[in-house]
Amino acid sequence: MVDGPETVETDHLAGVDPSLAAAVIQACAEVSHNVNGQKLGRKGRVTRERILAAALEVIENTDEPVTLGRVARRVSLGMTSVYNYFTDMTELLLAVLDPVMATAEQDYLCVLRERWPDDALFDHCYRFVRAYHAFWLRHSRLLHLRNALADQQDARMVRHRIVSSRPIIALLLRQMGQEAMGLGPHTSMATMVMIGIERSVTLVTDRELRRLVGIEPELSEDRYLVPGARLMEFAIADARSGGCGERPVALLD
Repeated sequence: MVDGPETVETDHLAGVDPSLAAAVIQACAEVSHNVNGQKLGRKGRVTRERILAAALEVIENTDEPVTLGRVARRVSLGMTSVYNYFTDMTELLLAVLDPVMATAEQDYLCVLRERWPDDALFDHCYRFVRAYHAFWLRHSRLLHLRNALADQQDARMVRHRIVSSRPIIALLLRQMGQEAMGLGPHTSMATMVMIGIERSVTLVTDRELRRLVGIEPELSEDRYLVPGARLMEFAIADARSGGCGERPVALLD
């Protein structure tokens, strides 16, 4: 889209959390061309921002089905205009996920960066699990959409799910005293801890899933978050003490 003489609106992200709005602006600034190969000027970037803001509104603040048409109507654009920026719904969801995941550092990754002392290990594990849960709670519908599409073998969403989990696994390894990811038992343990925590957070932030498995609305999420923090504590403590090694062959007989 080529810039014209029109005045570009500046309030299209007014209803978005400031840190997320900044991440949306930064993500759009890094996109230089639309899907047709046309260079984006200021107006084109703002149009992309408006589409992402509308998608966030539809996804996170309503119970409406998420479709390109619904997003286009919310932002008062024709479908042709939306297709100038996104070829399909998955591409739009990935574009929304980018700025959301950019807030992960301040929301929960920062909790993992400083080495946790042995004598307060559970407290730090619990703090991380609560921060991760709070992030999921803020963006639950978007993240559940991603995981649902990944479970349906959407390759782009599978890739996103894997890539977004790697920083947590890498930082868990550092807490265990390991400096790099590899194929060893410590990486396997960190990966299993990550999977377990994500699954428990998925359960407690999905209202429909809670209903299906019989979790009462008033039941505290700590029913699952505290055990997740305990498992994290045990895994880190075991690795620091020299555990996480391969099981002896005799135990497998």
